[in-house]
Amino acid sequence: MSIFRRRRRPASGDPAAMPCREFVEVITWYLEGTLPDEDRVRFDEHLAACPNCTAYLDQMRTVLRLTGRLTEEDIPDDTRSDLLQVYRNWQSA
Repeated sequence: MSIFRRRRRPASGDPAAMPCREFVEVITWYLEGTLPDEDRVRFDEHLAACPNCTAYLDQMRTVLRLTGRLTEEDIPDDTRSDLLQVYRNWQSA
């Protein structure tokens, strides 16, 4: 099942089938291999048609490679709380 079911458009090979904003929202799931299959298809179709998002994905991969993997245990409790609050505010906006 699609994570973004209400915004889902038919797979068409058109980058508009997954808007750039949605692409950015799900890139972490894509990189972790947890993006549902139907969203993965839309992601891959968008990636094939959008040079800007292709560059963004390359940048994200570079950041991960250069910084390594940060675990939850590596984040101080107060920083973790701040980050969660920022995320909640962003989600509610």
